[in-house]
Amino acid sequence: MSDQVNHFIGGVPVAEGATFATHDPVTGRPVREVREADRDVVGRAVAAARAALPGWAALPVAERATWMRRLAGAIEERFEDLVAAEIADTGKSITQTRTLDIPRGAANFRSFAEIAAQHPEDAFHLTDVLSYTVRKPLGVVAVIVPWNLPFLLATWKLGPALVAGNTVVVKPSEHTPGSVAVLAEIAASIGLPAGVLNVVNGFGGGSTGQFLVEHPGVDAVTFTGESRTGSTIMKAVADRVKPVSFELGGKNAGLVFADADLDAAVEGSVRSVFTNGGQVCLCTERLYVQRPVFEEFTARLAGRAGDLRFGRPSDEDATMMPMISAEHRDKVLSYYELAKHEGAEIRAGGGVPRFGDDRDGGYYVEPTVLTGLPHDSRVNREEIFGPVCHIAPFDTEAEAVGLANDSEYGLAATVWTSDLSRAHRVARSLEAGLVWVNTWYLRDLRTPFGGVKLSGIGREGGTRSLDFYSEPTTITIKLEPGHD
Repeated sequence: MSDQVNHFIGGVPVAEGATFATHDPVTGRPVREVREADRDVVGRAVAAARAALPGWAALPVAERATWMRRLAGAIEERFEDLVAAEIADTGKSITQTRTLDIPRGAANFRSFAEIAAQHPEDAFHLTDVLSYTVRKPLGVVAVIVPWNLPFLLATWKLGPALVAGNTVVVKPSEHTPGSVAVLAEIAASIGLPAGVLNVVNGFGGGSTGQFLVEHPGVDAVTFTGESRTGSTIMKAVADRVKPVSFELGGKNAGLVFADADLDAAVEGSVRSVFTNGGQVCLCTERLYVQRPVFEEFTARLAGRAGDLRFGRPSDEDATMMPMISAEHRDKVLSYYELAKHEGAEIRAGGGVPRFGDDRDGGYYVEPTVLTGLPHDSRVNREEIFGPVCHIAPFDTEAEAVGLANDSEYGLAATVWTSDLSRAHRVARSLEAGLVWVNTWYLRDLRTPFGGVKLSGIGREGGTRSLDFYSEPTTITIKLEPGHD
């Protein structure tokens, strides 16, 4: 991929529109120029997807699944190119990119190929009546991808959308267009039919994203990102009643009981709070710790936060990487200041690291641990999306569940306990789409993924993805009674 990122429409790159710069989060320096799609370019992408739809939808599921496997294999052949593109845009560590983000992209295509190939249709046979269902693609799907896990989340949506027979127009985040641009090149290199996968770049409101979701040729929208943006998209598509699948914000809670393996709880919480600089929708921002172990847990987590190592993406030992942009860095820092104003005790971090080199122009913030805030403080209510958590004590199980559930969000939660009965009881009581017990971020791609309340609408993953990306038609046939 060159230093300029173009659109990809009908199987070919399109170098049209004004350009804007992306920046390296490590140094703040410009990385490359990106084309911004206007209404005309978006319309051409939608038209290309609609033109390709009949032929793609008519393919047998097994043949579309074969295409998904080819994509997965080609991803592995371009593995290092994808790693480089992802790191250039996000500034994340080479270890995470090589071991999680890019491998999961290939796994997403393979997983949904197998799920679709084995997915049975419903059939019910009563006396002289046969009823069965067939699934048909929604049509042209707008796929809007966030900046925190751009390749992983793009493929998470593209795999099931394509294998279900839809054609797509993808809009990556304006911060992270690189890896999706490489994916478009990969699709063309294996001969994926022109127009099945299209990419347009640009911003959200008043730009490419808005033009895409409002386009009458788009039949459905899948979006991962902020709850406020999800609400805006819902309003934009309401008049046409387009199907939407949203994975939105979170203010995830973690519960640590006194009987937990404290070593595991501390190390698990280090991961769930600070992974990718806290820029994962599943990260924990609220920790509730049973009083007998509150001080020990807090001291140990704060100590581990101080041990996290800032580095460059090429540093395999680095454990803290920058925020995605200057704007987001400033947002996170504003919450650090708000925490001080609201009366928090800062147990670790709370500021900006200084390196004495070009990283001082980047978007780093310190991993931060807070205590002492009231439950209704803004820091405890609003999503920050950075490497920060607040820790508060609790006394009883019922109190812990009540604190965790007292939130407008409900995406994920963690529970740390050695009591099996409590694990089941608490996990079922939490208002969240995903609950981990004595672990974090383990995912089986066959299971449903999504949130409740402001954290989203619908579920993707496994057959739930196929249910969203296709519509069932029920066919009922009256059979003639048998004759001798």
